[in-house]
Amino acid sequence: MDLILWRHAEAKEAAGAVADADRELTTRGLHHAQQVAEWLRGQRLPKVTVLSSPAKRALQTAQTLSLPVKVKTQLGVGANIADLLGAADWPDHSGAIILVSHQPALGRLASLLLAGTEADWTIKKAGVWWFSNRVRHDETQTVLRAVHNP
Repeated sequence: MDLILWRHAEAKEAAGAVADADRELTTRGLHHAQQVAEWLRGQRLPKVTVLSSPAKRALQTAQTLSLPVKVKTQLGVGANIADLLGAADWPDHSGAIILVSHQPALGRLASLLLAGTEADWTIKKAGVWWFSNRVRHDETQTVLRAVHNP
């Protein structure tokens, strides 16, 4: 299984009556999301499923891939590691899952997968961390395949 953690791109600041969940990407954020989406398409991932937070900025980021996007409320602002792992069905899903979500949950999940403990790691806006799960010598291993930032 491939698990790609993709942090939403840069969003406009909340202003006036705009709710946090309704914040849109900035022009720069949209450009960065498109750059990363182009890189992801070039990876030729097998059987890709894209799951996104319902927050507008995350959904706009996910949509730059031009693939169907499933909105999952458990990936929203305030998500935790259990929410992310449950949505992804890690490590049992076949194919590739791209989770478009938020900090600090994405960074904490990256920490857990790599270091075995939850810590506040930062994933840059629009950045992706790509993990694979494999079995070697009857041992399950998590491998960091790539980190890509705009």
